[in-house]
Amino acid sequence: MTVIGKDRPGLVELVAGIVAGEGGNWLESRMCRLGGEFAGILRIQVPAEKEAALLQTLKALDARGLNITVKSDETAVDGGSRHFAKLEIIGQDRPGIVREISSALARQGVNVEELNTECDSAPMTGETLFKARAKLMIPESCDVAALRNELELVAGNLLVDVAFAEVETV
Repeated sequence: MTVIGKDRPGLVELVAGIVAGEGGNWLESRMCRLGGEFAGILRIQVPAEKEAALLQTLKALDARGLNITVKSDETAVDGGSRHFAKLEIIGQDRPGIVREISSALARQGVNVEELNTECDSAPMTGETLFKARAKLMIPESCDVAALRNELELVAGNLLVDVAFAEVETV
């Protein structure tokens, strides 16, 4: 499910209480505050006989300023061996950095599993620095050397530093 609304204390507790109240189990989540808004994506498990009641209670949160979207979990198809990698980017901020890097990844069939970005002031100059950290899922069919070359080419064109490292195989 996704949860989006104006940030305020107690939002996670509110959702967690509803899930637990219907016998649900909180499996995993990613949540954050960004620009005064709260956004979260989470997976829960709930007994089938409690699903309708849970959905009704969650829908009622709309009146309290929380937009919740629920989608049933679909079983993932095993695509064979997968490799994971870390990608870090840092450089002077400019429009198009995420677009160019994500295009290079997509051309190689790489999936972005997680992406965190921020802009911060450079310590010495005060210029705005763009920083990104990503966890990538690299399919078995991907030529990692070609991926590295493409990322280096894009980084050179954008004048950013890119660090790419494979981390584990599943």
